[in-house]
Amino acid sequence: MKVLIVGGSGGIGQALVKRFANTLPDTQVYATYRTAQPTITLDNVRWIQVDASKESDVSDLAGQLQQLDILINATGLLHSQDKLPEKSIQEFDPDFFNENLQANTVPTLLLAKHFAKALKAKHPTYFVALSARIGSISDNRLGGWISYRSAKAALNMALKTISIEWRYKLPHCCVLSFHPGTTDTALSVPFQKNVPAGKLFTADFVAESLIDLIHSKQASDSGGFYSYDGSAITW
Repeated sequence: MKVLIVGGSGGIGQALVKRFANTLPDTQVYATYRTAQPTITLDNVRWIQVDASKESDVSDLAGQLQQLDILINATGLLHSQDKLPEKSIQEFDPDFFNENLQANTVPTLLLAKHFAKALKAKHPTYFVALSARIGSISDNRLGGWISYRSAKAALNMALKTISIEWRYKLPHCCVLSFHPGTTDTALSVPFQKNVPAGKLFTADFVAESLIDLIHSKQASDSGGFYSYDGSAITW
């Protein structure tokens, strides 16, 4: 089995790399990093430097990997060094909004564009992106975080649209949107104090939950939005 983890240098990404490499026999894991390569050194893990928001990088990567069974996009942005998610529309900044789109939406579209051929097979394949419940329009009860919400909502629409197109072009590929919950990684550190008891998950737990979800789904489930516990989330 050949697995590509885009964003393999992040907290969830590294947990996915280790779990796929250590627990699934005969698995070749390809993992990307943008700046600093992680120290995970396993015989069946190959690290590749990629900026998934740049089409030239994604195209070059696709040229190297011409057949995949599972592609997971674990990249994302919640805050930057000088910007936190907005509490009010008065804090809206077009540059931060575009930064969210570039980090949270564009990579998945580029990956779908350039890896469709690699995922086309007569056996089940999977195209998965880490989204967030906060990107659900029907579940929005609190407001705020408008750039992040909008980027994740756009990601969800993109995944749903891709799943419909691929229903005919890649009939054995299952496209999934995955909500990992609040995970104990650098991305969530500024907000962890507000997380209810028992709802701050380890990256290892999230990785295991996602792999379990993949194993439980098939092409007929393509286009679904699922939580870490396997439950469906409304759009």
